[in-house]
Amino acid sequence: MIKKTAKYVFLCIASFLSIFPFLWMIISATNASVDITSGRMMLGNQLFTNIHTLFTTTNIVTGIKNSMIITVIATVLTVLVAAMAGYGFEIYKSRIKDKVMALLLMSMMVPMATLLIPRYRMFAKWGLLNTFLSVILPSMATAFLIFFFRQNTKSFSKEILQAARVDGLGEMKSFFLIYCPVMRSTFAAATIITFMNIWNSYLWPLVALQTDDKMTLPLIISAMNSAYTPDFGMIMVAIVTATFPTAAIFFIMQKSFVEGMLGSVK
Repeated sequence: MIKKTAKYVFLCIASFLSIFPFLWMIISATNASVDITSGRMMLGNQLFTNIHTLFTTTNIVTGIKNSMIITVIATVLTVLVAAMAGYGFEIYKSRIKDKVMALLLMSMMVPMATLLIPRYRMFAKWGLLNTFLSVILPSMATAFLIFFFRQNTKSFSKEILQAARVDGLGEMKSFFLIYCPVMRSTFAAATIITFMNIWNSYLWPLVALQTDDKMTLPLIISAMNSAYTPDFGMIMVAIVTATFPTAAIFFIMQKSFVEGMLGSVK
């Protein structure tokens, strides 16, 4: 009995610590900046004022539009490329595929900061700086997602593909009509992970996107915080706005996400 009670107490404390930052963020969005800095933890009456200030004094709408365009396109392309790569690594036989996979996994050990200068010079040479492509293209080849799809494909029934080939179905049709529907939970998990990573991406967009009309939402929020006298109420509304899409897509695809993550360790 004592052990069970201790477990529930621990879980309650852990849950509270996990949800407290979000609760504080929502409460702060309803208060004025002076109330936030003073540590007020009660709902205020400044929500609509903060919303009006955010949408009239900043280019938040442009940031939301840019982030949505980049994130949606990059997520679709990244998941598709990773799925095809993981599918190929597992389905097709090759003597060197494990070595290539090992090299891909080793690339995950390279810090992002060390790639900034060579990546910047490469995109500058191609004339792609300050374009959405400069943010979308680097995200398309993700070693983790390729490994994720390869591991999940191990549980995919190869007999289905063999039967499809016997019936004359081509490889691309087999991939899109058979593999993709069967692995939908894996696609859901990969979509959530990729969407969150790209939506919240900050360092490379900060380097690649150089004008106000190309800035993404995280860059705009960061600029708000660097003001001489930051309006924390407005900033909290912006953060809530930036959090909503990732939270929405997670809750919508939560069941498939859990199934996809469990499948990856089978």
